[in-house]
Amino acid sequence: MTNSSITPDTRPALQPGEALEFMVHSLPSAQEAVSTAAPINGRWKMLAIMLVCSMPVIAAYFAYYVVRPQGRAGFGELIEPVRAVPGKAGLTLDGAARPLSALQGHWLLAAVAGGACPDECQQRLLLIRQLRATLGHDKERVDWVWLVSDQAPVDPGLLKGLQDAVVLRIDPPTLQQWFVAPPGHTLNQYLFVVDPLGNAMLRFPGQFDAAGASKVRRDLEPLLRASATWDQQSR
Repeated sequence: MTNSSITPDTRPALQPGEALEFMVHSLPSAQEAVSTAAPINGRWKMLAIMLVCSMPVIAAYFAYYVVRPQGRAGFGELIEPVRAVPGKAGLTLDGAARPLSALQGHWLLAAVAGGACPDECQQRLLLIRQLRATLGHDKERVDWVWLVSDQAPVDPGLLKGLQDAVVLRIDPPTLQQWFVAPPGHTLNQYLFVVDPLGNAMLRFPGQFDAAGASKVRRDLEPLLRASATWDQQSR
């Protein structure tokens, strides 16, 4: 005896080919899967490369500000936040344009002064040259830089002592974008330290005696030590 409440299924039977087609098209193709994964993988690789490239400078900052010799305060003042190198160009004394980014890859000891460079300025440049010399073999990893802040001519006699220096004319707005002085002070009162990524990160008093030079050197040594396997030799 059959149950009259059950009606026969009148839908057309699903063919095997149709079932297979449904299953295939419900999944992304291999090409789509690869194209979706590629940007994600690319971003991770880019982040990894950036992290690896910045690790030596991060280690240098860590060595300077965390792993410090006990009982010694730093002589330099931290520039917070650090100031990145501007994407502009300076001029050599011959008038040739030189991108400021070309200074990257090296530690810089930089002084700012007008082209007339009076006695106080000349003494500061001499101090920088002598300070660099006291770094021993590490001096080849440090460039000393005079950033001329105006269009005044430079005394040719002064240039004889600057043969190992980088001298560039940079307009004041660009200098103020890269460096900063405390309120009531000017850039030409300081010696600035720029890391190999182009970040202005420390400033020291522009005038100091032999004891002050020793303090500056002691502040620089952990930075140089931490980045010894990464930064480039001086130009």
